[in-house]
Amino acid sequence: MSIQTMTRVLLTALAALFYLAVSAQDITGQWNGILEVQGTQLRLVFNVAQTGSGYSSTLDSPDQGAKSIPVTITTFEDSLLTFEVSNLNILYKGTWKGDDIEGTFKQAGQSFPLNLSRKPVEKQVVKRPQEPVKPYPYRAEDITFRNADANITLAGTLTLPNKEGNFPVVILITGSGAQNRDEELFGHKPFLVIADYLTRNGIAVLRYDDRGFGQSQGNFSKATSADFAKDVESAVAYLKTRKKIDPVKIGLIGHSEGGVVAPMVASTNRDISFIVLLAGTGIRGDSLLLLQQEAIAKASGMPEQRIQESKVVNRKAFDMVLQSASTEALKTNLTAYIKQVLHNNPGEIPNGMTEDAFTALQVNQLISPWMQYFIQYDPAAALQKITCPVLALNGEKDLQVPAKENLHAIETALKKAGNRNATIVPLPGLNHLFQDCTTGLPNEYANIEETFSPAALDRITRWIKEQDQ
Repeated sequence: MSIQTMTRVLLTALAALFYLAVSAQDITGQWNGILEVQGTQLRLVFNVAQTGSGYSSTLDSPDQGAKSIPVTITTFEDSLLTFEVSNLNILYKGTWKGDDIEGTFKQAGQSFPLNLSRKPVEKQVVKRPQEPVKPYPYRAEDITFRNADANITLAGTLTLPNKEGNFPVVILITGSGAQNRDEELFGHKPFLVIADYLTRNGIAVLRYDDRGFGQSQGNFSKATSADFAKDVESAVAYLKTRKKIDPVKIGLIGHSEGGVVAPMVASTNRDISFIVLLAGTGIRGDSLLLLQQEAIAKASGMPEQRIQESKVVNRKAFDMVLQSASTEALKTNLTAYIKQVLHNNPGEIPNGMTEDAFTALQVNQLISPWMQYFIQYDPAAALQKITCPVLALNGEKDLQVPAKENLHAIETALKKAGNRNATIVPLPGLNHLFQDCTTGLPNEYANIEETFSPAALDRITRWIKEQDQ
């Protein structure tokens, strides 16, 4: 499972139903806390009121736009406050100390400190020196456009150079997981940084919230890469209606999964004049996930025997997805298989989870529409049809989309297309987010101040300008 996918599962859980019931002492009122998940800070607010039979509560998650979520099932004994969300495998335990509760939030075997206070809390300011500060030396316009086929409206930002003329434009396409128009993750906003840099250099940029996230409509949980490609098509159609946009110079920049979506669009849409693939994949999804898991495990110091054993288990699970006739049949077969694996390896079950709960978590991830599509999709099919200019970049320390295998596959597919304007570049020292890094491991992402390599920004910009000549 990719890091972005695992993060999406955790963040989505916070917007689901929490259950709370409290007894003893006066804990009514508002309790505020900040949950940190891989560099992302989420404010949580519990609102507790007393009733005739105990307490009733609601939960607000301001950063996700969620308010008044019903909350139930809580115990409060000997100053120990416990919130349980059994259907989401969430457990919070905290020690009540009057105006504060010091505790731990757990889900799916992962633990995160979460302290609650009666006082409002503020997010910690992290150093992100590349993020632009208003006023910008260009126009930034909040816009909306329609995907008529899906009957949804998508919301985004269009930035335009502050001068006369028609400009080349790029559409930024996010990686896996529900993300906003800035592709905000691990405390970074890479698309904001990219859009700022390109627009300062005379290139217009459209970036938008993923469907069902931020201000965009739609259902993200049921969407696949093919659906995201339709959203991009709608963005292209919108740009063709705009003044100051050169309609014959519309390009796509896709990061990670976005590097899969961009070729899908470019292979059929003749309005695309160039594409930039940032850690785009060139191999089928099941092969990529196995490669990714092995690369991260090795970099983390996992013993080779354990890596190979895990690879065998995952390979069989992915084969079941590849061969499935229906989602219901797949669910049944995967449940039986994973339970068998856990029965033989009980130590794999995270602390605080039952075998059934852990099995359900794994199965639900594998049978989701997005995951089934991703595992089965081979990006070579689209790449072999692309004749427009292509720039493919990968960080040599990328462990999520390893550079060597994927750049080679992309180059091979483009040659089959007869593409004579393909630039394939591995970038030394960069990770999956195109940060200068030490190991490339995902646990570094949030701790690195750099959001996006200046050298990579310069290379992208110069290449796009060359296509404009």
